[in-house]
Amino acid sequence: MQFPYTSQQAQLPLFEAFMAQAPILKDVVESPWSAEPEVFSELSLRGAAGNCLNLLAPILRQLSQDQDARWLTLIAPPASLTQAWLRDAGLNRERILLLQPRGMQSAQQLTCEALRLGRSHTVVSWLNPLPSSMRQQLISAARTGDAQSLNIRLG
Repeated sequence: MQFPYTSQQAQLPLFEAFMAQAPILKDVVESPWSAEPEVFSELSLRGAAGNCLNLLAPILRQLSQDQDARWLTLIAPPASLTQAWLRDAGLNRERILLLQPRGMQSAQQLTCEALRLGRSHTVVSWLNPLPSSMRQQLISAARTGDAQSLNIRLG
């Protein structure tokens, strides 16, 4: 059995071999997207409620430990997202507001208000369905309050 390389031939490490074949980029091309940061994100989770919450826990934990002095606000979270769950998931409960709409106010209206006020670095909502007109309202409110909007869709 013969090997393609003899002991005298130098073998390139994998990365160097790849780079030797890759085209050389002479100019960095600027992204055609807007330089303005995104203020709206959406996460869709499907499956058992407990599994979805386990996937959501590290995201909320990181947001609750954000260096921004403002709140992480959760608007009308599912019933399974309790104070005990927040504690067990390791979230900083001193930096979290849990808000429920009152009276005739909808979760969407409360979310827009929380975003617009700017007292929260991130406002997490559970709006489903979320039509494009409602999404635009959230984006506008988030820009006004210099906040981030995160909508969670549980399926």
